[in-house]
Amino acid sequence: MRRAALVLGWIAVLAEGCGPPTVRPATYSDPEITCPGGRTAWTLEILDQRAEPEGSEKAVAAIRDGIEKSFPGCKWTVGPATGADAVVIEIHRFASRLDRDQSGSSWEAAVEWTVRAQNSGGRTLTEFQANEEVSRPNYRGSDNEKESLTEAYQKALERTIKGLRALPAIGAFRPRAGTPSALAAGASGLPGRA
Repeated sequence: MRRAALVLGWIAVLAEGCGPPTVRPATYSDPEITCPGGRTAWTLEILDQRAEPEGSEKAVAAIRDGIEKSFPGCKWTVGPATGADAVVIEIHRFASRLDRDQSGSSWEAAVEWTVRAQNSGGRTLTEFQANEEVSRPNYRGSDNEKESLTEAYQKALERTIKGLRALPAIGAFRPRAGTPSALAAGASGLPGRA
């Protein structure tokens, strides 16, 4: 009996150290917008800013996979955002916890991150929050932790994709004829500028 309790204790410790469950993959592609801002390439930097970043690799991989597959016409580079057009995502919450009260128990999932798109000069083109919270009853025979976290993740990812789709085309700026920037562009021999 004592041995069984010890084994169960070790299993609980090992399971606790694994972090949040892996969420189901999600994509929200649109054939008309294959890459944000009319670009063909972006650097994607995902930073886990949580106080307790358990399962960080799983969270980062899920977000990266969802973004890359939602914009299949984009070439995504992994790395720091310095000196390149970049999408930076800072994860603040990515977890599901069992909440017990007098009326029963439920799984409370929260996924929150900040999305910032910036040009190669470091100017912010857009910045917004994706913050989703989901409450799910503790159903028997179901992986409620995974289901609640997946639902919150999918909602946050969908909000992120919609926000990036709304990013205006970066290369679409054309100075008005006769302005100093238009004259400089024409003098430099750049095509389509005058």
